[in-house]
Amino acid sequence: MKPGLDRGWRDRLNSVVPILQWLPQYQRGWLRHDFVAGLTLAAYAVPVSLAYASLAGLPSQAGLYCYLLGGIAYAVFGTSRQLAVGPTSAISILIGSVLGTLAAGDTLRQTHLAMAAAVLTGLLAILAWALRLGNIANFVSETILTGFKVGAGLVIASTQLPKLFGVSSGGNNFLTRILDLARHLKETNLPTLLVGLGALTLLIAGERLLPGRPIALFVVLTSIVVMTFLPLASLGVKTVGTIPEGLPRLGWPMMHWSDVDNLLVVSMACFLLSYVESISVVRTFALKHDHSISADQELLALGAANLVAGVGQGYPVAGGMSQSAVNEKAGAQSPLALVFASASLGAVLLFLTGLMRNLPQPVLAAVVLIAVGGLIKPSELRHLNQVSRMEFRVAMVATVGVLFFGILKGVLLAAIFSLLVLLKRASRPRIAVLGRLEGSDRFVDMSRNPGSKQVPGTLVVRIESGLFYFNAENVHSEILDHVRRRGAVNLVIIDLSTSPNIDLGGARMLGQLHEKLTKSGVLLKLAEVHGSARDLLQAEGLHTRIFGIEQRLQTAALLHKREQVSRAS
Repeated sequence: MKPGLDRGWRDRLNSVVPILQWLPQYQRGWLRHDFVAGLTLAAYAVPVSLAYASLAGLPSQAGLYCYLLGGIAYAVFGTSRQLAVGPTSAISILIGSVLGTLAAGDTLRQTHLAMAAAVLTGLLAILAWALRLGNIANFVSETILTGFKVGAGLVIASTQLPKLFGVSSGGNNFLTRILDLARHLKETNLPTLLVGLGALTLLIAGERLLPGRPIALFVVLTSIVVMTFLPLASLGVKTVGTIPEGLPRLGWPMMHWSDVDNLLVVSMACFLLSYVESISVVRTFALKHDHSISADQELLALGAANLVAGVGQGYPVAGGMSQSAVNEKAGAQSPLALVFASASLGAVLLFLTGLMRNLPQPVLAAVVLIAVGGLIKPSELRHLNQVSRMEFRVAMVATVGVLFFGILKGVLLAAIFSLLVLLKRASRPRIAVLGRLEGSDRFVDMSRNPGSKQVPGTLVVRIESGLFYFNAENVHSEILDHVRRRGAVNLVIIDLSTSPNIDLGGARMLGQLHEKLTKSGVLLKLAEVHGSARDLLQAEGLHTRIFGIEQRLQTAALLHKREQVSRAS
């Protein structure tokens, strides 16, 4: 093999497997920081992953398996130095709500369905990486995520409140769960409520007094000790129960091909949620620490993390902000911190699972409630309402959709609504009327420059959008309306400098506009036509019908000449 070709393959391999780049350049001074960050992340992950697994309707160890395997995979393929991969509250509630219905109470079946969903999520991410679709996250806007987080936080809270009060839960959406909780409040188990409120108090106080410390782990360990030495179980306080000892067994999920149809939609939702949240976190820390990242490579990293989580008895994972913030604040310098975290979790699974059987459920509920508290930010909604009422409506559609129709349907509903809003805006693009600034040859938007003046007998408009089949008719009508309102017009100039893209429908509309104006004795000219648009117009034969499409027509010069002719006449 030629040296140049061999070097090309090495560069490609280093690009696909970034650990081959950063590991040989690893600095010895980073080791202590990564080790401490890994231990801190593991301390955070233990209680949170157990709580999230309960949200997903899966055995408690499933959340630990996600952190254990997903972190190692991301360390090999990821480009962020601080991102921590594991289960998230949003994905957990999505898996629990959708797969719970499919499994019909069969825990083993739900486990395999969750594994299959993770595998499908991983394959979708890898396919998106192969197609270089790193910008796919842009289709789910920050506005949708803002509303989604509020709705998801409330939905998650509604699933945990019954555990906090020690009552039975029912209902399949936020409203029915809250109503069911209200009906059963008289059955509240007081010891359970006291344990949960005590945990909440310690968690809140710890976050305020000792920020950045693994307070959740301290609360969990304390609750285990209390449950071990006090007869709270006999008073009705429920615990997590036995967690299997040992590392996860690798294997493909047992499922039928008929399950793929049911799982594909939820896997696509998990993929979008996972990538949108992960790439947002990656970009946040890359900007903060001045590191380079690759949006496309992140697809492969998340694909690999989900794939190994799926074959390792886990469920879909993502790079969440909370765990990544813990990792970053603890001093992580490289993805090796994730490897140390996985090793620590492996030690927990091998030697410490026996201690966790006495972990109270109300304590896990408290951990989840504190974790999702960060999702509910009314200040963000207030800001949206002040800045853009339309964006606020999109966010509220996401919130209400999630509350009343569930996580998956709520996100899809908000995405569809957002696309409809975009189409509505695109179907009626702004058409600016241009005028000449006094004492110059510059032509500007008259609505923004009151001192500008129109040239007698001439109407100049600028279409501030592309010209497509879905907005062509509206553009056609509005330009004719401008001509009628202006009156005494014998020349219309359309400035296409802000219309880089024109499709066949837009091109034919210009031809129809030319015919309409010609019948009224009005000349039509096009100015500042972009190359690709000019090619299309010429292919349609419009260059012979619309009296010369100027390649670089200086609108100001043309209008100035027109004004001189008008004055001379």
